[in-house]
Amino acid sequence: MNPVPKRDYYEVLGVGRDAGEPELKSAYRKAALQHHPDRNPDNREAEEKFKEAAEAYSVLSDAQKRAAYDRFGHQAVGGAAGPQGFDPNQFTDFGDILGDFFGLGDLLGGSAGGRRRSRAQRGEDVRYDLEISFEDAMFGKSVEIQVPNLKACDRCHGKGAEPGTGSSACATCHGKGEVVFQQSFLSIRRTCGNCGGSGQVIKTPCTECRGQGVKQVQRKLQVNIPAGVDNGTRMRLSQEGRPGANGGPPGDLYVVLTVNDHPFFERQENNLHCSIPVNFAQAALGSEIQVPTLDGSYTLKIPEGTQNGAQFRVKGRGVHHVNSHARGDLFVHVQVKTPVRLTKDQRKLLEQLRETLPVENDPSEKGLFDKVKDYFL
Repeated sequence: MNPVPKRDYYEVLGVGRDAGEPELKSAYRKAALQHHPDRNPDNREAEEKFKEAAEAYSVLSDAQKRAAYDRFGHQAVGGAAGPQGFDPNQFTDFGDILGDFFGLGDLLGGSAGGRRRSRAQRGEDVRYDLEISFEDAMFGKSVEIQVPNLKACDRCHGKGAEPGTGSSACATCHGKGEVVFQQSFLSIRRTCGNCGGSGQVIKTPCTECRGQGVKQVQRKLQVNIPAGVDNGTRMRLSQEGRPGANGGPPGDLYVVLTVNDHPFFERQENNLHCSIPVNFAQAALGSEIQVPTLDGSYTLKIPEGTQNGAQFRVKGRGVHHVNSHARGDLFVHVQVKTPVRLTKDQRKLLEQLRETLPVENDPSEKGLFDKVKDYFL
């Protein structure tokens, strides 16, 4: 019987001959998930299409094999045998593509997924929320915090076994840390569920950590907060997170800051804003007023004729730029206050002043609309 001729690899994956690696990977994953034997039990046709797609991807994803295939066809990459001639062990390169489906990251022949479980792994990152005062955020401060963490058990030194006892090879995986079983035409390698992949079983668990090898502790850490931090600032403390598995490095600790509001100052980026009340005599005649700043009192001179809402800038009295000597500015907003209660003498003086000032909004004068109309005519 003549062998069934192979289909074009590009046709198998449903891509054009100029398809790039991302398109090839996406097309292969789609075909593999569609025709996987676990989704199509006892379906020989689906199994053949599954292997056919894997063979096509194994060639087209390799630059040298793809170039040879484009020039000489199937003869250049293994002859005219059908997909049943494809070696399933080549699936070890596809663990990342199918790793979230039926455990196919653990395929036999290299077991990329299995090795990933047993090799050293970096520990998890940890978040710690820290609330600080407005002044501490402006000028910086060193703060001691207590962070819950894990450490090796002092009694068993992280081994998980009661002192004087040991461990034995797991009876399920025979000390290998993984088990192999047949799934359709594939040999699947998975982490042993009995020993968790360690290959060893503890005979007598440690009475202090109950066989975990670690216990929770409170760690004291010094956090140096730089001047100028703001709400939501994240500070990274390297390798102060959870310990890594299988000898891997610890994760990091991220301290996230919450800055309390100030009763007088309002922050806008690196500038500060505040409002200072003055009476109308100070505003009219000009005056020197005392303005509180984060560095102490500052004398601000306001000119005569200052209007309500006028803004004055005091350079360099704002917020520090983080890790810099530069600072923002302080903006003082003047609020002219009208007295509510007047003494007899004050009222007499104001009446005398009123007689000397021009009258605003005099109804006998030409209206504003008329003035504007005259201006344009």
